[in-house]
Amino acid sequence: MRICFFYSAIRNPQSAIRNLYMLRLLLPTIFLLCAGVVAYVGATFNHPFIFSALFCAAVAGGLLSWLIVWFYQKQRVENSPEPYKNIRAKLIEQEQTNTPVVPASALFEATMHSMREGVVVVGQDTRIIAMNDAANFLFSNTNGKLEGKRLSEITRHPLVNNAFRSTLETGNPTQVKFETITNEKLYFDLRVEPLPPSDVRAANGAIGVFFDITRLERLEKVRQEFLSNVSHELRTPLAAILAYVETLEDGAIDDSENNMRFLNVIRKNSERMQTLVEDILELSSIEAGNIHIEPQETELITIIEDISDALDQRADAHHVSIINEVEDNVSVYADPKRLEQMLTNLIDNAIKFNCEGGTVTIKFESSGARDFIKVTDTGAGIPNEHLPRIFERFYRVDRARSRDLGGTGLGLAIVKHLARAHGGEASVQSTYGIGSTFTIELPKKFFVPFRRL
Repeated sequence: MRICFFYSAIRNPQSAIRNLYMLRLLLPTIFLLCAGVVAYVGATFNHPFIFSALFCAAVAGGLLSWLIVWFYQKQRVENSPEPYKNIRAKLIEQEQTNTPVVPASALFEATMHSMREGVVVVGQDTRIIAMNDAANFLFSNTNGKLEGKRLSEITRHPLVNNAFRSTLETGNPTQVKFETITNEKLYFDLRVEPLPPSDVRAANGAIGVFFDITRLERLEKVRQEFLSNVSHELRTPLAAILAYVETLEDGAIDDSENNMRFLNVIRKNSERMQTLVEDILELSSIEAGNIHIEPQETELITIIEDISDALDQRADAHHVSIINEVEDNVSVYADPKRLEQMLTNLIDNAIKFNCEGGTVTIKFESSGARDFIKVTDTGAGIPNEHLPRIFERFYRVDRARSRDLGGTGLGLAIVKHLARAHGGEASVQSTYGIGSTFTIELPKKFFVPFRRL
């Protein structure tokens, strides 16, 4: 029995531990049974001394065997390989908790299909072996089951096909960046890795991971456009200031007929630069979330009257009339300072880009959980192709006219971000040749959502 036990211990240490536990219970039982038999026989044949001694010896042997097996089991567990030292405790814990064991294949499949990145596995012949849900969505313009098709059947993009082909032929990883044009332009970073090769020259297959970097590319484009626009907007007034300063230095400062005109041009361009820098800092603070919005019940008529008084002189210079159609008892839930800033930008734009003898009308409407403040002008209107981008930073329909009128191209972007900071929105409706209506949409007091910029 010991030979069999040692053989099984070598083959299966887990089974050996269990067998030792069983021996610790079995051997004392055998000795106790022997002691009972001896006591019975001794009582029958009337030899109490001899059989009492045998009975005591059987009991002592049972206790001794129990201690020996217990000691051997302890030594065996402590000297066993690391994975089996606590195997009994692990078995008991597993039996108590009944923890289910997840198959590796199921875990791998769940992980692959939950990934946001598209994963495509191809064989040596570029036929698709497997792909996850994200990859299926990426190539959703194709019909039918994609597994089993060649990669060139689901995408004609040369960079994608060349990347997989290069990895299959050379056995080296490949990385490319490409863009696709479906309903919108998307950008991807593709990394192709070879599967375990059968020889040193080629791979048995390849796995490609498609990383969607569209948002990063768009942010990079916005950053580049912003830097380009800022540089351009600052270059024009700086060039004018530098030119007139050099003219004054060359002797024009003594020209009583022109020196004041030159200084006025320098002052005008300096003020334009100051306004531009202030608008850039303001917009940056709003986008960074550093502007704290404190909405409260605000009388709209008071704010509109203050703005009209401040812009009356400019409106008279453009021969434009400001018409206020907001009733006296109207109030909105907004930050008074920021609401005045938004309306000032809209009314100022409506005056500057209006026709001579035109009007600027301010109206108020309410519907459900939203309030609407509308600023309507009778200007030339905005062509339809410019409407989607009118609230972008530095975007102008007529760049030359906007600069002549002192615009920075940031006023509408500030209005949009401030409206969103209130939990609302800014929008525009325009008919070319008739006029435009800009709307600030604000939630009512009990319907203000979580504010995001």
